[in-house]
Amino acid sequence: MYREFAASKWVAGRLGSGSRLNPNFIFQEYLERQQKTCTSYKRKHPNCVHAVRTLWTDHSYRKKQILGKIIPWKNVLRLPYCLIWNSLVRTYLMKSYPVLNGNLQPIHQHVFESNLRNSMVYSKRYLELMEQVRKGGGEQGILRHTQRNKKLLVRERLQLLLDKEEILELSPFAGLGMPYGDIPAAGCLTGIGKISGVWCVFIANDATVKGGTAYPITVKKQLRAQDIAIQNGLPCIYLVDSGGAFLPLQAEIFPDKNQGGRMFYNEAMMSAVGIPQVAVVCGSCTAGGAYIPTMADETVIVDRIGTIFLAGPPLVKAATGEDVSPEELGGAMLHAKVSGCIDHFAATEEEAYVCARNIIATLNLELPSNKMTDFEEPLYTAEELSGLAPRDYAHTLNIKLVLSRLTDGSRFLEFKALYGTTLVTGFAQIKGHLIGIVANNGELTHNASLKGSHFVQLCDQRDIPIVFLQNTRPNVTVTGTLSKAEEVSNQLKAQASMMSAVACATVPKITMCGRSFDPNFLFLWPNARIGLVGPNYCSEFLETDGEFQDEAQLKIMKETLENESSAFHSSSRIWDDGVILPKDTRMVIGQCLNIIKQKPRLHSQPEKHAVLRM
Repeated sequence: MYREFAASKWVAGRLGSGSRLNPNFIFQEYLERQQKTCTSYKRKHPNCVHAVRTLWTDHSYRKKQILGKIIPWKNVLRLPYCLIWNSLVRTYLMKSYPVLNGNLQPIHQHVFESNLRNSMVYSKRYLELMEQVRKGGGEQGILRHTQRNKKLLVRERLQLLLDKEEILELSPFAGLGMPYGDIPAAGCLTGIGKISGVWCVFIANDATVKGGTAYPITVKKQLRAQDIAIQNGLPCIYLVDSGGAFLPLQAEIFPDKNQGGRMFYNEAMMSAVGIPQVAVVCGSCTAGGAYIPTMADETVIVDRIGTIFLAGPPLVKAATGEDVSPEELGGAMLHAKVSGCIDHFAATEEEAYVCARNIIATLNLELPSNKMTDFEEPLYTAEELSGLAPRDYAHTLNIKLVLSRLTDGSRFLEFKALYGTTLVTGFAQIKGHLIGIVANNGELTHNASLKGSHFVQLCDQRDIPIVFLQNTRPNVTVTGTLSKAEEVSNQLKAQASMMSAVACATVPKITMCGRSFDPNFLFLWPNARIGLVGPNYCSEFLETDGEFQDEAQLKIMKETLENESSAFHSSSRIWDDGVILPKDTRMVIGQCLNIIKQKPRLHSQPEKHAVLRM
């Protein structure tokens, strides 16, 4: 009914009439008109009208959810007017946001073309690495896995487990170029997908890569997936097929706080706070790998190929001289009938994933509405984002050109448009979700930082997720005079205020300042650079005696910074959640917002702190 109301010419006329009528009065009048005229609707639905959105309004009704509920006609007018009004006119009001001008000016065409050529180089590299990842452990590893061990490949398993929708794969390049050799996808696939309509995090071992053993980067990737599950309240599914820790690197895998043992701690704590843990044993679970299924809430095991033991038959033979088969030592039948370590016995892998889907269907989760479809596409094509991805800081175009290709209808309600213009802030919608946007449009100056602090606090107070689009210049600041030192000092203090506002904001955040600020999701474009100082600023480094470093040292330093600041280097070490192509940005952000929406949130109460405007 809200769509009829929002699109009503009568309502538009009333809103635009210049009268001072209370909006709630307009809606009440509209309902009375509808009750008199909608006889056909009332014939189909004689007792009810369907309420239409989850509403976050003032304190009294913040937790009030009427989405999808059936409300008798006689009770409609008893609902709080602010609740009804916000629900039914939200779409109407969003469409009044100003439309951004995303047209590229002729004077900027050479910059666009330079950026586009650069993006094509990085896109080619992206596709090469993705192909390398999809090959897993190579031909020999795949043959051993499928022919000798009679097991499905990890991506085939996910196809059987997940709903037929796009998945959000996390850190696909993790493990490439490690000091101890390439570990494609870190030997496991992690991501988010829907199972029986529920967004879930999955952690799936790829046994074609080093037999599914865990390297330090494998552990890091798995822990990041669990962090995302915790932060977003998502069930966690483990497809276990692992030989345990890679023993030559055991000192880097298990003992510290955020190493291997943390995975088991997370399983227990997540389950304790109501985040379901489900495991499917579809291969070997040896040593540390054995704890994953035994600590899960429910576990499925596949006959003949699923095993759970702390030490396999070779170690038993070495220790006791006894010959024992994997099935006798820790097979599916043993754990189903004797130990009770598993809850569901499956004859085949296909049966196991059907069982896992059924388990998710029993979680009794209160899910939000179906994903929004009532939104406008941007007025400008996403393909042009490749030409807007800067080759370097000297080739940056106005960030509003990017926004016009991301937001619904290319609409954007800018906040503090004339103040601190090197940071663009404002409200928009992406795939129907209301968001706040904080986007660099140059150096983060004193005024821009204060503006960012104010806007972030507003979003936090109104429970609006924030999307950060970052492009800050990595350079060395030289303070040769007292006035310059004072200027830089004031700038740093303002930047610190913004960092504090971001750190304390409890709303979901997509991309911001790396892992340290706990973003819900963090992605990079292939052209992105991560570093305090860019390679082009090497010559500005000084020795302690004030002399420049020699050319050989500068060359080595520049090469190091060039390699270690690349997006692919960052992603291979899980400093982010993946590299995405510019044209996919809107789709990925939309997926993230859908995922975030599944968890009911209790954000910071406004009475705890006031918005500090300046």
